[in-house]
Amino acid sequence: MAHTVVVKYGFRIRTRGGLIVDKLLIHGRDEVDAERKLRQMYQHCRILERTVCTPGKNAELAPAS
Repeated sequence: MAHTVVVKYGFRIRTRGGLIVDKLLIHGRDEVDAERKLRQMYQHCRILERTVCTPGKNAELAPAS
């Protein structure tokens, strides 16, 4: 049985109502999976910043596209 690595992805978003939400942590197999889960909870949000929280490493900042 293959093990799937699940990583935490951090997001900073602006909701469709204009509120800023910081430090959203979502588990996902990859960034696409985590963003899919995010958009299920916050429809029509705008991603301002992404971070990758891997075990044993510091979070890497990635600007939103």
